[in-house]
Amino acid sequence: MKLTVLCAALLVPVAAVPLASLPASAAHPSRGLMEDVRRDLDAFARIAREHGGNRAAGTRGFDGSVSYVVAELRRAGYAPAVQPFTYPDWAERDTPEFARTAPRARPYVHGTDFVTMEYSGSGDVTARAVPVDVPAAGQAGTAACEAADFARFPRGAIALVQRGACEFSVKVTRARAAGASAVVVYNRSDARSVAGGTLQRQRKLPVVSTSYSIGSALVRAARKGTLRLHVRTKAGTVRKHGANVLADTSGGASGRVVVVGAHLDSIPEGPGINDNATGVAAVLAAARRMSRTPLRNRVRFAFWGAEEDGLRGSEHYVTALPKAERAKIALALNFDMLGSVNGVRGVYDGDASLGAEKDPPAGSGAIEAVFRDYYASRDLPVTDSPYTGRSDYGPFVKAGIPAGGMESGADGNKTTAEARTYGGKAGDPYDPCYHTMCDTVKNVDFALLETMADGVLHAVRHFSAELP
Repeated sequence: MKLTVLCAALLVPVAAVPLASLPASAAHPSRGLMEDVRRDLDAFARIAREHGGNRAAGTRGFDGSVSYVVAELRRAGYAPAVQPFTYPDWAERDTPEFARTAPRARPYVHGTDFVTMEYSGSGDVTARAVPVDVPAAGQAGTAACEAADFARFPRGAIALVQRGACEFSVKVTRARAAGASAVVVYNRSDARSVAGGTLQRQRKLPVVSTSYSIGSALVRAARKGTLRLHVRTKAGTVRKHGANVLADTSGGASGRVVVVGAHLDSIPEGPGINDNATGVAAVLAAARRMSRTPLRNRVRFAFWGAEEDGLRGSEHYVTALPKAERAKIALALNFDMLGSVNGVRGVYDGDASLGAEKDPPAGSGAIEAVFRDYYASRDLPVTDSPYTGRSDYGPFVKAGIPAGGMESGADGNKTTAEARTYGGKAGDPYDPCYHTMCDTVKNVDFALLETMADGVLHAVRHFSAELP
C-alpha cells in the first residue's frame, strides 16, 4: 500500500466560517444517500472475495479496504491521512482441549463446542468448576463484573461465567484475582453459538468460551458440587501492524473537533458486511456530503483499524494524541453494525438510563437526545443500547470525551417487546451471521440501514453546527 502516512494530530487547521453560512439540518437525508451506501457495500464485498474472503486487520483484504476508503475520500475532496500503529497479536500454538471429566466424562469439540478466547494465556488445568453470579434464565446479568461476585470463590477452581454487562477482560481479571485457575465463558441465552471474543491483552491463565446450552448444563452440574473440567491452551503474541484512516473537513474551527468513526476491519472468518461495512459506508456517505459544506465545528472522519482485535486503532489514536490536541475533541460518534436483519434502531445510552457501569462523560446524554429527537420527528422508534464502551467509542469515554452513536444489534437476542416494535423474530439473534462467513451483502436489512444512515448524516450536520 503506497499511501501518505501522517500523524492525526498534524492535520492542517482551517479557519472557521461565519455562522450565517451554516446549512439547516434537513429532516431527511441528501438525495442519493443509499445509492452511495449500497455501492460501498458492494465494493467491500468484492474486496473480501478477491482477498481470501475477509478484510481482517493485517490482511490484503484490509489493505484493499484502506485503499478504497482513501480513494473515495480523495475523490470527495479530502486529504486523508493513514495513521499506522502496531499492537500485540495473539495466536494459538497448539490445538486447545476442553472436557468434562466428572461426573460422566465428555470431551468438547474445538471450533464447534468451544473456542479459545483471544489473548487467553497458556495452561493445562483439571479442577472443580464453580459458577459465578449466575443470572436468571434469559437475563444478561452482571456475572463476574464485580469483585463481590467472587466472595468465597475457592482458589484453584475453574470459574464458570456467563457473558454480559461488562468486558470479557474485566471478568477474567476478577477471576484471576480471586484465584481461578481457568475461566469458561458461556454465551447468554443463545443455545446455538459460542461466545467468542477478545480479552484485549495477554492473560496469564487459560480462557475458553462456549455456548449457552453447554454453559447452562455445566452450571447445573456444578451446583451439585461434583463437576470437574479439563482446560488446556497454548498461546502467545507477536507484533502486528494496523492502520487508521483519518480525514478532516476543510472548514470548521480546529479547536472544536467532532470525531465521526466506524471500524474498517472484519473478522478473519468472513467479509464483515454488516459488521462493519455498513457503519463505514454510512460514515463515507456523510463525508461526501460534508466535504465542501461551510461549518462551525471541524469534523474528523475516522475509519478505525483492528477493532476486532480489541479496539486497537481507536485506542492508539486517543492515547497517541498530545494532551492539547485531545482537548480539542468536543465529542466522538461511533457507528458499528447498522443493518442487522433482525435488528433494532439502537442509540447508545448516553444518559445512563439503563444503569451504566459508570456514568458516561458529561454531554453524552445530549448526544443521545439528538438521535432520539431526530427519529421522534420521523415517528420512528429507537431503543437504548447499553453504554458499554465495547466498540470504538470506548477509548474516547475512558479519556473523558463525550460519546454516542448507533448500532442495530449483534449476537444478543431480540426481545418480545422489540419484535412488537420493529418486527422480526423474538428470541433470535439480532444478526444471525454475526462473526461468521455468512455476513455478506445478503445479511443486511436495507430498510433499517437506510434509516440509520439518515441518522448518521443528521447527527454529523447537527454537531458540525452545534455542540452539546
